[in-house]
Amino acid sequence: MLTSLSIKNFALIEQLEMNFSNQFSIITGETGAGKSILLGALGLVLGNRADLTSLKDKEQKCIIEAHFDLTKYALKAFFESNDLDYEDQTIIRREILPSGKSRAFINDSPVNLSELQDLGEFLIDIHSQHQTRELTEESYQIEILDAIANNQDILAEYKKHLSEFKSIKSELKKLQNEKESLSKEADYNSFLLEELLSANLKAGEQIELESTYEKLNNVEFIKENLDKSLGLANEEEIGIIQSLKEVKNSLQKVANLSEDYKNLLDRVSSVLIEFDDISKEVLIQAEKLFNDPEKLELVSQKLQIIYNLQKKHNVATVEELLEIQNDLDSKVVLADDLDSKILKLIKNLEEQEISLEQLSSKITESRKSAAPILIDKIVDVLSQLGMPNARFSFEFKLSESFLTTGKDEILLLFSANKGTDFGLLKKVASGGEMSRIMLAVKSILADYSKLPTIIFDEIDTGVSGEIAQKMGDIMKVMSLKMQVFAITHLPQIAAKGDQHYKVFKSDKEDTTVSELKLLNSEERVVEIAEMLSGKDISESAITHAKALLN
Repeated sequence: MLTSLSIKNFALIEQLEMNFSNQFSIITGETGAGKSILLGALGLVLGNRADLTSLKDKEQKCIIEAHFDLTKYALKAFFESNDLDYEDQTIIRREILPSGKSRAFINDSPVNLSELQDLGEFLIDIHSQHQTRELTEESYQIEILDAIANNQDILAEYKKHLSEFKSIKSELKKLQNEKESLSKEADYNSFLLEELLSANLKAGEQIELESTYEKLNNVEFIKENLDKSLGLANEEEIGIIQSLKEVKNSLQKVANLSEDYKNLLDRVSSVLIEFDDISKEVLIQAEKLFNDPEKLELVSQKLQIIYNLQKKHNVATVEELLEIQNDLDSKVVLADDLDSKILKLIKNLEEQEISLEQLSSKITESRKSAAPILIDKIVDVLSQLGMPNARFSFEFKLSESFLTTGKDEILLLFSANKGTDFGLLKKVASGGEMSRIMLAVKSILADYSKLPTIIFDEIDTGVSGEIAQKMGDIMKVMSLKMQVFAITHLPQIAAKGDQHYKVFKSDKEDTTVSELKLLNSEERVVEIAEMLSGKDISESAITHAKALLN
């Protein structure tokens, strides 16, 4: 409920602070006194957009602050989901700066307008004769039926299954598209994989094969040069090994004479040992060499296969070919796995669909049972409001798909007079009739669900006498369960309030300001008497006002 409202520098309001009770509050005042300004200020707190025209003094910022008691609204989950600090006594503040920028805060945490609007829907319902459109909307009509039918629990279960159903359906479509894409490539991928597997590739083998090919392809040339090397090394008289031995012998004769000569002898000895070993290895390699045309052909064929595959896949190494092979293998395996996953999802989807059908059927039955109860209640209230011949009918049609609240598509039909056919409510009901129907609906809903604070903004326009008395009674009863405000021009309704506020204009120096005042009992008598007879209050008006208040 709204516990207090503070307005500074907004429109015609310089400074206003007011506390409110949790019952039935009346707001009256002459046309143009500023009642719409109050609603405009509340609208800003609830997330409406603002501009510089809202500022009374263009050099000062505008501040509107509203305090709400949230103890009965179960809004902790909303605050948590929006990362806001929850307080039973929550403060919403809106600031409009002279620069035109606007800021909003919930319990001193900065928020954007969408968050403010979302929270505002739980807090205040501002209702006027021109704001009855929601009553003609199918979603609101279903919401009313669900409140009467007490469908909250089954709807929560239905929405849980629907969320799972949509999630499975989305995943299934994704896998089916993936399978379709893979299927188009499956044959080609299988061919490519088989081609790579048949090549029996091994990491590092290309270098080894290329080395083997060069040896086999140049046997005579290699053997010729190895034999020449052996001849140069081992010639008996002038061979390299024989020459090194002679150098060694010469150095041995002088090694004892100087450390320098000894070092030279050691180095020559090392060279002789190393070169002798090289000579033996050349001999071994030479003895290994022989022509093998068959092996050469096999190596050549394997290399050609590798080169062709590398060209085909636009890579340069066997290792890259093996990566492609693994990738293709994964795709082929994935295509096989997708079938089992798709079958599993289809089964899960069918199970969820059965559950949704069962739940939506129960919801439909519940709504159809609630419809005549709701109609009887609305008709009963409307008969008190001067519409004794009002009739309603709900038409139910099942959707082919699962909707957010079941499978029901409904039409609310209305007839205001005897002998007239039913028609769509939004097409056949007048503005005055819609206002009274909405009042009836709100009063009924107050018995079934926790409604936010409601502000009736002159919905009594065009109503007088006994009907106004009945409207006031209905609002009064509603206020026993919720906080109700009524902005009214009718004394019959004004007299029903537990508190009575008056909006009026006054002149302060060279400016006009709007003010709001809580009336005491004597001031209230005067205000209602003035509503009855105008500025010139008669004794009979005073007496009538007291009678209404009693």
